Amino acid sequence: MATYRTASVAETERLGEAFGLRLCPGDVVAFTGDLGAGKTAFVRGVARGAGFDGEVLSPTFALVHEYHGVLDLYHFDMYRIASPEDLYTTGYYDYLDTKAVLLIEWSENIAEEIPTDAIRVHLDRVSENERNITIEGRDALENFGS
Repeated sequence: MATYRTASVAETERLGEAFGLRLCPGDVVAFTGDLGAGKTAFVRGVARGAGFDGEVLSPTFALVHEYHGVLDLYHFDMYRIASPEDLYTTGYYDYLDTKAVLLIEWSENIAEEIPTDAIRVHLDRVSENERNITIEGRDALENFGS
């Protein structure tokens, strides 16, 4: 496990970018953290690190966004998922069978469906600009942010 502190949205995105450079096809990344903790900012950086240079938005209403770069990324928002039927309609199970990276915000809402080998990222809002970001799994990506 590794913990990092960022002092701005830009720093959170830069940390996400370094994280994205270390992802491999088939990785599942489970994000947790309160509303406004910086999950989507981190994912913007991840997408940049994975070779995507377009706009990254929260998939709150679409439920899933696709980003294609060096790696294919599928960015889920499980905030409104309340039942197995809701989860099924997102296509989540089909995406698990791809070689893409799955980035899952509000993963606690589908905790039983997250693979046991998922990389877990928890964001805590310390102040208006500061975040503590804890990474667990796959040996915390070999200390990616050192």
